[in-house]
Amino acid sequence: MTVTQEPARSARIPFFTQAAMFTRTWPSISARLDGVYADGKFSHGTGVRDFEHALAAWTGARYAIGVNSGTDALVLLLRAAGLRHGDEVVVPAYGFVATASAVVLAGGRPRFADIDPAAYALDPHAAEAAITPDTRMVLPAHMFHRLADLAALTAVTERHGLTLVEDSAEAIGMRRAGRHAGLFGAGGVLSFFPSKTLGAIGDAGAVLTDDPRIAERVTALRHHGRPGPTLADFAAINTGSEHWGHNSKMDDIQAAVLHAKLASLDAAIARRRVLADAYTRRLSGLAGVRRLPEPAHGEEPVFYVYLIEVEDRDALARHLAAAGIGTEVYYPRPLPLQPCFADLGHRPGEFPHAEAACRHALALPLHPDLGDDELDRVCEHIAAFYTGGAR
Repeated sequence: MTVTQEPARSARIPFFTQAAMFTRTWPSISARLDGVYADGKFSHGTGVRDFEHALAAWTGARYAIGVNSGTDALVLLLRAAGLRHGDEVVVPAYGFVATASAVVLAGGRPRFADIDPAAYALDPHAAEAAITPDTRMVLPAHMFHRLADLAALTAVTERHGLTLVEDSAEAIGMRRAGRHAGLFGAGGVLSFFPSKTLGAIGDAGAVLTDDPRIAERVTALRHHGRPGPTLADFAAINTGSEHWGHNSKMDDIQAAVLHAKLASLDAAIARRRVLADAYTRRLSGLAGVRRLPEPAHGEEPVFYVYLIEVEDRDALARHLAAAGIGTEVYYPRPLPLQPCFADLGHRPGEFPHAEAACRHALALPLHPDLGDDELDRVCEHIAAFYTGGAR
């Protein structure tokens, strides 16, 4: 197979796009945006409240609190769940930096532990081994298409009297036994970054919780510690505004977009699953592909990302880029070895599973608008790389 080095723009396969989706859903998005403009309330308005109610109903959460990003959602949740200055939080050594940096921003100290290589999530045994007398919370992150081992992690927190908080930023739609991600401990978060399964047209996030005290605190903390109009939803609780807060409110424009897109979320999740199944069929048994996504303990997976482990990962990514195919490396460096955590003194070799994932993991294009023919081309170029002497 001949790989064109400079493909025509029309032949490119981006890692992510939502252009076609916006064309389909623009009438409903536009109608909600018109309502925002007519109301004249662009921040902390009724559009946010309406979306929060819809999101709570879709996830089954008692409370959903909209904020301006998934990162801020995690910071506010940690604070609301009782994190104190200097408290340790056990976090995975592999993942996006916000999982650990949110702990620092909330006043805590990350305590890294290795991952379960099957789920890419916090390994319960490693998490328990990382606990010290200063540990207050355990913070697993649900990665790519499946949940962390919440039963085992809950048992760890109960044995040690700790609080479980979930970084469920990628996990909208992921459930176990009917319970949505983020609702197994004190609470969880969602990110609505544009490439997420439910994406905004900018940054936005939410906190999910069944605990009314945490909902009350997050509601106040997102608005400089002051109750906002949505506090009417928590009228039975009135703890006041004794703590300093943040300016972390969700914009009504983002809430309008998300509310409109929520109606097609089930269909988007189903399409992602169809594409993931097709990738698995096409790539199974291919020399050079070390591992494909594994079953999620009997759950129905939600594929935010289709992640494979491959030999010569960086060379494959360059090969695909030359063919106009976008990919992403999740993630190039373990969190404990990031420069921002250098003061913790970690060294290569301490987290072998996380380090192996950083060397071999590559995410392929996966979004509801990806065509079957485009998926075929991605798989053909991967096969050519490993079997056609393209390396």
